[in-house]
Amino acid sequence: MINSPARVKTAHFCRFIKKQPPFFLVILVLFILISCLKSAENTEEIVIEPLAIDPLLIRAGEIISEMDDRLLVSQILISGIDGRETLPSNMTALLTEIPAGGIMLFKYNLNTDNEKIKGFIKETADLIIEISAVVPFFAVDHEGGSVNRFMPGTADLRAASEYWDIFMAEGKDAALEKIKADSEKAAKEISELGINMNFAPVAEHLMDENRIFLARRSYGPDPVFAGEAASAFLKGMENSNVLCVVKHFPGSAGLDPHYSASELNIDNDALLEIVTPFITTIQNGARAIMAAHTIVTPLDTKIASLSSAVMIDYLRGVLGFEGIIISDDFIMAAAGNLSPEESAVLSIAAGSDMILVWPAHLKKTHDAFLSSLEDGRLSRERLKDAATRVIYEKLRIGLINFEESP
Repeated sequence: MINSPARVKTAHFCRFIKKQPPFFLVILVLFILISCLKSAENTEEIVIEPLAIDPLLIRAGEIISEMDDRLLVSQILISGIDGRETLPSNMTALLTEIPAGGIMLFKYNLNTDNEKIKGFIKETADLIIEISAVVPFFAVDHEGGSVNRFMPGTADLRAASEYWDIFMAEGKDAALEKIKADSEKAAKEISELGINMNFAPVAEHLMDENRIFLARRSYGPDPVFAGEAASAFLKGMENSNVLCVVKHFPGSAGLDPHYSASELNIDNDALLEIVTPFITTIQNGARAIMAAHTIVTPLDTKIASLSSAVMIDYLRGVLGFEGIIISDDFIMAAAGNLSPEESAVLSIAAGSDMILVWPAHLKKTHDAFLSSLEDGRLSRERLKDAATRVIYEKLRIGLINFEESP
């Protein structure tokens, strides 16, 4: 029997739907409900409008459907790497086995001239693409001021606190214009090196609880201006297709979380003030947010990076964020006493999408994810959901060519 065109289209559509991650299906159902409601409003003339399905989301789902578990897990890992100017043999072997979805670069990787940085990044990218057929994120902490991994003269940025001084002296518009222009210039320089992700800006406004930790890294004590300033920064960066990771959600407290526990024992009114800058950045197009190792008492007794109440219920459900959630580094003291690999599995299960990991922990973490899929601690649907968000952003900023992607 020859199938009709309608039957063939239906069959293709059904097969496609079965492959999709849960958040895609939620979006699809919402579009169907909206279409039905629109039709019900006018009973005299019922018009069924076509669903505005995001083609990038469809393509991301297709790419994910071709990946085995090894590659799926690799996509959600952002790993540091050893070496400078060229990959050492042990790092080449490790990335061949685990072609990480992202690479984070530090001063020891970048303490050389720009041409050698380009070569180092290209060598690493070529290796990962050969194994996984997917371009990795190359990330750096480039907030400005003292948080700068480059040699002097490369992508120089002033400290965030200096823009508060400009705001006070010249007004808000002047400060925001300078932030956007400065970040756009810096983004162009780091993009030319091969860097496409920036763990910045710090969106948190300065307050007594975080003053010791953030100091000059914050845009100042006004949560409204902090959000507008962070938004100007990420808009400037995105003009050169550098994906910004806004941090540290919901907020930081006490001393440096690298060395001390972090807890914000606050009420709901204080919580709303703390997250105000993040709400502003989400409204202005933020596509990646870093979850902090902070306990925020109105939300949960767990640190944010391990809390579904924070990441799923609040950040996604209440604030409407749909981009990538990246956990902060799990070797920090504020992360608690669990092993980095155990924390990584719990974080993804709770709603994060990418994990920061050091080379010494990369294989253990990758193995822990594979084991968690087998014993049910992590569902394959949640893993696919996370990996799909990662691939979606790579498509969106042009790391993966839409037409030529695998």
